[in-house]
Amino acid sequence: MAPLAALLLLLLAAAALAKPVEYHSFAATPLSPHPYTAAADDDVFGGSLAAAEGGAAAVRFRVVHRDAFAVNTTAAELLKHRLRRDKRRAARISKDAAAAAGGAAANGTSHGAGGGVAAPVVSGLAQGSGEYFTKIGVGTPATPVLMVLDTGSDVVWLQCAPCRRCYDQSGPVFDPRRSSSYGAVDCAAPLCRRLDSGGCDLRRRACQYQVAYGDGSVTAGDFATETLTFAGGARVARVALGCGHDNEGLFVAAAGLLGLGRGSLSFPTQISRRYGRSFSYCLVDRTSSAASSSGNLAGGSRSSTVTFGPGAVGASASFTPMVRNPRMETFYYVQLVGISVGGARVPGVAESDLRLDPSTGRGGVIVDSGTSVTRLARPAYSALRDAFRGAAAGLRLSPGGFSLFDTCYDLGGRKVVKVPTVSMHFAGGAEAALPPENYLIPVDSKGTFCFAFAGTDGGVSIIGNIQQQGFRVVFDGDGQRVGFAPKGC
Repeated sequence: MAPLAALLLLLLAAAALAKPVEYHSFAATPLSPHPYTAAADDDVFGGSLAAAEGGAAAVRFRVVHRDAFAVNTTAAELLKHRLRRDKRRAARISKDAAAAAGGAAANGTSHGAGGGVAAPVVSGLAQGSGEYFTKIGVGTPATPVLMVLDTGSDVVWLQCAPCRRCYDQSGPVFDPRRSSSYGAVDCAAPLCRRLDSGGCDLRRRACQYQVAYGDGSVTAGDFATETLTFAGGARVARVALGCGHDNEGLFVAAAGLLGLGRGSLSFPTQISRRYGRSFSYCLVDRTSSAASSSGNLAGGSRSSTVTFGPGAVGASASFTPMVRNPRMETFYYVQLVGISVGGARVPGVAESDLRLDPSTGRGGVIVDSGTSVTRLARPAYSALRDAFRGAAAGLRLSPGGFSLFDTCYDLGGRKVVKVPTVSMHFAGGAEAALPPENYLIPVDSKGTFCFAFAGTDGGVSIIGNIQQQGFRVVFDGDGQRVGFAPKGC
């Protein structure tokens, strides 16, 4: 009996030493079933241009999710559309990554009839996929316009009059003929040569741009410089942008795009001499119980914001080095080294499945503002999902999944439940401990909640904006690092 007693003692000791599973208390409030109609866009932005603060030293402005412009739509319908856009964007990023890894010239040039130039760009943007908008002033006097913000794009552009072909946008189309600060870029100017490719209108000696997105959308016109204005007095002169007279597909409501990528023509790079090479954003939870139950899909009392300048890098952020992909220069890559569920690292989330190979451009993890749902390389996702299911064994699984989610729970009739914690671990010791609403989201008004991660076989993994909610995400170009500051909004 002595060996058996010893074995029992060892088992009891191991059980005593085993770390208990860590849980969050989670308020399981389903989506509101009531149709929602947004306020006018002046009300969405507080009746002004995007709020800028800090005078000449910094620019901080408000952004809103596109759902804030919904008309007579339920939260469930908005989610359905959002996931459909998300699928297109993630597929676009994966396709571009595969093309870049295969040696294709992602930023290559093709010359069309009449000397036109097509310059495809590496971008996650697909038709109608702009997720976050801000209002800025363009020109002198300033014309207020809605712009999509996107970390997966570099070129700044907007629709311009006269239109040969323009899609419907909110508000008037910018007319450069009425702006005293508009400046055409000469074909021989160094700025024109900074385009991946540049065309030239020989009659006017005007630099031409054309950006073609993967879904067939296109914007083309004059490459120029213009002054951008932010409420509160901040003005940024001589921002290089595309003044698009010929635009097809692209975005609903927005006048154009403010590219926040890593390229030489992105907005952060262009303003770096004045504000430094750092910016940050904080995105509020759009599907929280407070927002959904009140019908206020614009985000409740807190606001999503973007900050450029000294205030962008917060003291409370946990930082990881930026990783450079020489074949995909636009995107912000990081090294994700592991994920914990319930306080314990998941053994099957292997760093090798998530690492970028800089020699081929394959693999890696990007932080993206325009993708909603985090995608992980298939083996890593499967291990994470299984670990979460095991730790959440007390919750009732809902059969069949929902859209791209394969792990959903029936929490109908339950107000508060315990859910296992989830944390993402990055190179250099950085950690993002996710609040439960960042990984368990309501998908209907009946109480179905889904685990908001998905697997991908597309090579590149993506940390999406649902997982980023509530964090101030810092892109510190000066220090070549990415940071995560919890409760940063």
